[in-house]
Amino acid sequence: MKILLINSVCGIGSTGKICVDLADLIVQQGHDCVIAYGRGEAKGWDKTYKITSSLGNRIHYLKSRLFDKHGLGSTRETKRFIKFIKEYNPDVIHLHNIHGYYLNYKVLFEYLKTSKAKIVWTLHDMWPLTGHCACYLECNKWETGCYDCKKLSEYPKAIFDNSANNYKLKKDLFSCVNNITLVAVSRWIKNEIKKSFLKDCDIRVINNGIDLNIFKPTESDFRKCYNLENKKVLLTVADRWTERKGFSDYLKLAEMLDENTKLVMVGLTQEQKNNLPSNIIGITRTENQQRLVEIYSSSDLFVNFTYSDTFGMVNIESLACGTPVLTYRTGGSPEMLTDATGFIVEQGDLEKALEMINKFKKTDQIIKDCIEHSQLFNKTKQFMNYLKIYKI
Repeated sequence: MKILLINSVCGIGSTGKICVDLADLIVQQGHDCVIAYGRGEAKGWDKTYKITSSLGNRIHYLKSRLFDKHGLGSTRETKRFIKFIKEYNPDVIHLHNIHGYYLNYKVLFEYLKTSKAKIVWTLHDMWPLTGHCACYLECNKWETGCYDCKKLSEYPKAIFDNSANNYKLKKDLFSCVNNITLVAVSRWIKNEIKKSFLKDCDIRVINNGIDLNIFKPTESDFRKCYNLENKKVLLTVADRWTERKGFSDYLKLAEMLDENTKLVMVGLTQEQKNNLPSNIIGITRTENQQRLVEIYSSSDLFVNFTYSDTFGMVNIESLACGTPVLTYRTGGSPEMLTDATGFIVEQGDLEKALEMINKFKKTDQIIKDCIEHSQLFNKTKQFMNYLKIYKI
């Protein structure tokens, strides 16, 4: 069979790495796979199709920024991409993130309505369900119809509000593809889909998976390098640090910690790192997975103060390295934890978080429990479920 994966990036970021891992598995099973993507350079996969150029990304961004028409640029590029799809003639078209300034979803879905291929769509965020936001906060207008959007300053940023028209167009287009299977990456987002205009679709849950040959307890000199020997080390990691990821809450927590407890933040910009208080150790973003594994393994507790998260890959990465997780009760973030592998507190409850941090002590049994639980999220085990949907 021929499988076409479509995503904003290839081999970078969480969704880009998921696509490459899935493509690897597809080929291992004796089938063919192409990854179509829209931004940056492809990493880890050779059989690709780039939908638009950097200039095309910028033009699409301007249309989105000015008129709140995200996903409605790149018309010519998407029509050219449709020609490629027809030539490749895939048996399965698997959508991932189709937003990101590279693809015209109206053009794509008008084609998908007529395609004989099986359509699978993994929802990594809420963008397909809303008139604007990818990660909504304190707003449920999308359940019935978006309008008067108060989140235009959030990705994808816009000056003028077109959320009502966007919502109607998405509803009309996304609801009319008959041979589509939706995949939710957590039980939480499945429940959210059930509140939306896509509630009548076939919806499955397949958790994201990680490479347990990479994410595993690993010895390193991390503590020695940062003078953290004999300290309780709290770790947090993000691709991009924003208020949605709880950035301010970590600064507040740092003020509450005693001198024997240190907070390490990974994924910062240089500017953010330069402006940290002295009791936070800041590390800029790294694509070096091995170094990240060493930091996870060296930490006592992973702290995830996210305010919007459909799953929480960092939680699983931490568990696989033997480090338990403390998380806010946000989205799908608590789903992968058990009483033996983590703690859950309400959003913003730093006093409760501090109480748990002070009481907690990492033991050999906790490390063992975390590693054992992480086996459920082996990427091969999880992604084989996609092949069942493909029927290969």
